[in-house]
Amino acid sequence: MTAIEGLILMPGAGGTKDHPTLLALEEAFSPLPVLRHEFSYRREGRRPPPRAPKLVTELLDDCEELTRKLGCDPKTVIFGGRSMGGRICSMAAAEGMPAAGLLLLSYPLHPPTNPEKLRVEHFANIESPTLFVSGNNDPFGSPQEFKQQTSSIKGKVTTKFLDGGRHDPSSRAHIASIVDVVSAWVSTFS
Repeated sequence: MTAIEGLILMPGAGGTKDHPTLLALEEAFSPLPVLRHEFSYRREGRRPPPRAPKLVTELLDDCEELTRKLGCDPKTVIFGGRSMGGRICSMAAAEGMPAAGLLLLSYPLHPPTNPEKLRVEHFANIESPTLFVSGNNDPFGSPQEFKQQTSSIKGKVTTKFLDGGRHDPSSRAHIASIVDVVSAWVSTFS
């Protein structure tokens, strides 16, 4: 696998780039460059987020600039984030955005009240190694649902489910566990 030179992390729809999990990951990976990036709708103070295809286009358009800010080749960068942020990164990678890996924290496999509305149609086009980290009580997708749905991803898939975790890490212990899991996964790239 390609050695990792940087990480680009995106927040979920209801969060910001200053989410405690993203801050903890940035701190853990120092001195490796980490860029916590917000989509334009957040920077402009608009809510709710635009539909996913518009955000994917925005990320595809911004990819080169974001990796230049890190001083890295896009092929050596892990892209990811929390919930919607990770989903958009995975969709962009499925459309050809270069990425050494995908880090998908609390991936929203489906809306909590509509498990039939899966958000996996792009999985078959993902070739990057992919790490999913979610709570085992996340209403956006259970461990069993992830097992069923991630098999179409072409890249190596790693999953980790935090005991008692829901969609948003609720404790320092959960955030510390996420950092440990991600650190161990990133170390496999060297």
